[in-house]
Amino acid sequence: MIVTLRCLLVDDSLEFLHTARTLLEQEGLQIVGVATTGADATVRAAELRPDVTLLDVDLGTTDGFEPARHLADRQNLDGGHLILISVNAEEDLTDPIEASPAIGFVWKPALSAAAIESLVRDVGGGARR
Repeated sequence: MIVTLRCLLVDDSLEFLHTARTLLEQEGLQIVGVATTGADATVRAAELRPDVTLLDVDLGTTDGFEPARHLADRQNLDGGHLILISVNAEEDLTDPIEASPAIGFVWKPALSAAAIESLVRDVGGGARR
């Protein structure tokens, strides 16, 4: 049985949100919502309970690491598996990524449903039933 991952996209770039949503939906993921700030991500995650939250490392006025910690620490919030994304290379962010509750990192130019599904599969997770 094939189960589609339900994803929340969090990025301060409306252009990126549109592009990523189009790409990931074409590749079979279900984008259940988008957010442009960490605060909005918290609200949307509580409402939508996605399987995966893709969270940009650079949200303009803040970074994505704080919202990631907030989503992971709060019992009543559930962003699902957290995956950090960025235009910066992973090696430039190694320490903060490793200190975060994220299950992994995807470089934005390499963003794909396969990359997301691979990270979720590697931690033994999947879609909610």
